[in-house]
Amino acid sequence: MLNKKWLLKPEPEIETVNKLQQELGIHRSICQLLVQRNINSFEKARRFFRPTGVQIHNPMLMKNMAEAINRIKNALKKNENILVYGDYDVDGTTAVAMVYSFFKEHHQKISYYIPDRYAEGYGISLKSIDFAKENNVQLIIALDCGIKAIHEVNYAKEKGIDYIICDHHLPGETIPDAIVLNPKQKECVYPFKELSGAGVGFKLLQAFCSQNNLDAENANKHLDLLAVSIGADMVPLIEENRALAHYGIKKLNKNPTIGIKAILTNAKIQTPINMRDIGFSIGPRINAAGRISHAKKAVELLTTTSEDAAKQISEEVNLNNIDRRLLDKKTTKEALSILLSDNSHQHKKSTIVHNEKWHKGVLGIVCNRIQDYYYRPTIVLTKNGNEYTGSARSVKGFNIYDAIHSSSGILENFGGHEYAAGLTIKAENLQKFETQFEKVVQDTIRVEHLSPTMEIDLELPLNQIQKRLFTHLNQFEPFGIGNEQPIFKSIKVKAVKGTLSVVGNDHLKMEIMEANNPRLRIPAIAFNQIKHYEYISKGNSFDICYCLEINEWRGNQTCQANIKDIRTT
Repeated sequence: MLNKKWLLKPEPEIETVNKLQQELGIHRSICQLLVQRNINSFEKARRFFRPTGVQIHNPMLMKNMAEAINRIKNALKKNENILVYGDYDVDGTTAVAMVYSFFKEHHQKISYYIPDRYAEGYGISLKSIDFAKENNVQLIIALDCGIKAIHEVNYAKEKGIDYIICDHHLPGETIPDAIVLNPKQKECVYPFKELSGAGVGFKLLQAFCSQNNLDAENANKHLDLLAVSIGADMVPLIEENRALAHYGIKKLNKNPTIGIKAILTNAKIQTPINMRDIGFSIGPRINAAGRISHAKKAVELLTTTSEDAAKQISEEVNLNNIDRRLLDKKTTKEALSILLSDNSHQHKKSTIVHNEKWHKGVLGIVCNRIQDYYYRPTIVLTKNGNEYTGSARSVKGFNIYDAIHSSSGILENFGGHEYAAGLTIKAENLQKFETQFEKVVQDTIRVEHLSPTMEIDLELPLNQIQKRLFTHLNQFEPFGIGNEQPIFKSIKVKAVKGTLSVVGNDHLKMEIMEANNPRLRIPAIAFNQIKHYEYISKGNSFDICYCLEINEWRGNQTCQANIKDIRTT
């Protein structure tokens, strides 16, 4: 595991900070954080802290939206069979649950289909089209996939099946012969390009409401599912996504759908719920169904109207999640063992590791862990028949999608974005791909990309940490890409004598203080930092970078520092 380089962001312009502080009348550190995010006026701050419906764009601006609505209206009029299809991850399953539940209220001849991760793989499968034909389906609404399904859509057309594709992944040069909704496609004037797959599906629901004189609440009651998709799929939490997530989290806290409520109860998640809860508790449980069993179980949970059924399914999904945790730890250990025994790996700029016995469902998680360990563009693969398939993760500043695309001629399938991708390759082409990928990385990656960094927003003395600061920091929620949780730096702190303890296997819990101000004590948790226990226990001072957050335990709320990294002095 490489040590992280601490990078303190440049101080924002003093005059701008002073002006904003005069206008807002809040803690100076908060104003500094706002200006760093280009929020430099009262109006921008108001829009940031109080997202409104004004920030949610007209869905009819999206290319092909009118055509999509007309096709659905025609299907309802003719009483056609409609199939809602989606990917097996959180974004896909929440999108399917949302769109299926919405149209189920207007049309009885509707069903859903989630591909089997292992038998069918990612994207639109030929098997699903055969299923649709056998069941007399005339229209398929595909969510979170399909933008590159040229062959599959043509195959469906031959069988008399139309497609509406709601996707957010980067399009290729050729667009499928379907009604395509994707803000990233050429000539689409939709103002915001970074919706999740479920986000594109939600725009379809909004458009259907607006074009059929339905109350907007018909779509808005699914905003909690949309918030889960936004948090789990790691799309930028800015502009429209921030507004959608804001309202979605409100619904999560006040009136979640029955399936989500069952997950919250099973996972013992208490309100207030935030993006961290989605990323670490809700999302993984929904994902676990598709990783260990079948993702249709997740959709069943998210669409049920029975509390008893939701309780039973959420317990099954929770067991899937426990199995997933054990499996990903075991696989990570095996992957690291392979790499540590490979002398040539230390000289490479990329990491590719594979084992034909690994479970496909945990490869993305394992890839994240290996990337964290070596901090290189990383690909983890397993074998399925005569093909290797798996996940790719990148480092900050390096576009792994482009690197994989350079070898597209020998790949069976691939897709993704700058920092995460998936791919499938014939076994006989694997060694060639490894060589080509390493060469592309060697030729294009910069030295600074290979050093993990901790970007620090501000240096903050502990004596400036007050409850008022926590209150304003909470209003920066929801956090995510583009609106990361602020990270602070404090130097020469110490653990208050008698408070340092080990929590779990490798986490540290303590109260911290400044050497010259022992009366001020801040509760702190430091995950995966046990290596510093002995040094800290001797009363030595150390530097920390950390987030400030509210910790809730048994109904009591306390302010605490979540220490992200420790530097001994």
